[in-house]
Amino acid sequence: MEIAQVETFLAVSTFGGFHRAAEALRVSQPAVSSRIRALEESLGVALFVRSRNSLMLSSAGRLFRPYAEQLLKTASIARQAVHQLQPGSDTPLQIAAGLSISVYFLPDVLKKFQREFPRVAISIRPGHSKEVLEMVLGQEAEIGLARSLQHPEVETIPLRDDPLLLTAHTEQLPSKSRRARLSEVAAWPLIFYERGSSDWTLTRGLFRHAALVPNVAMEVDTIETAKRMVERGLGMAFLPAMAVAPEIRRGELVTIKLWDAEPLHRSLDIIHPRHRPLRAEAQSFLQVVRQIVKQRPSAGTRG
Repeated sequence: MEIAQVETFLAVSTFGGFHRAAEALRVSQPAVSSRIRALEESLGVALFVRSRNSLMLSSAGRLFRPYAEQLLKTASIARQAVHQLQPGSDTPLQIAAGLSISVYFLPDVLKKFQREFPRVAISIRPGHSKEVLEMVLGQEAEIGLARSLQHPEVETIPLRDDPLLLTAHTEQLPSKSRRARLSEVAAWPLIFYERGSSDWTLTRGLFRHAALVPNVAMEVDTIETAKRMVERGLGMAFLPAMAVAPEIRRGELVTIKLWDAEPLHRSLDIIHPRHRPLRAEAQSFLQVVRQIVKQRPSAGTRG
């Protein structure tokens, strides 16, 4: 059993097919087929049930998957332990981060990190979550900070929840209850932002799944612009808890809970490559990130 075979098994089971797994792993489809065949031969069982139109895990495959995930995690830890014996370098620490994370989370992290490690240079590259993943996979960044990212070639460390909260100005509330049905919300003036982003997709999907057409009063380019519009009473918006936590705690903005819809949950994640051990500088950065996450209170939903 080889690490590449285990990684390929997880990619096929995650993406549901050999072709998409080959694209994710950046290898040929015959290479994927060969690795799976060799793994099945070494285990003496079929890991997938194949039909003309589908590919599913067999009972043995479902049993094997958690062990496969643990094997890759252990291999990553082993590489890291060996890598820590190597001397450091003067290469700047490359961090890829989601756009809102760069604005609302990273400044506190960088302030603490540079106070503790003043000689470590850092380069921040912002982008949408998909772009963060591509930068980490393409070796353009050692660490990525994004939301709800999973990929067989990266280790994902969930840090905390960062849900999208329906946010309004205190003087704009339609009722004092701060609760509403989604059909009511669809008729209110709403502000959407970052067309094509995960936030935009989640918000649109919330209404689409309920067969509702939202009253989009305006679309803007960034979360910060959307928040400013809400602060001026121009509409309401589903905004990340991270972005509005201070205003909610001060009572400048309020959140509205939905009676008949699930909250739009997302997680703030750190990702790093499984096969490229982290330098000591990157390990220190991860430690500071965890410290900041523990220190920062989550956004309240006053009332």
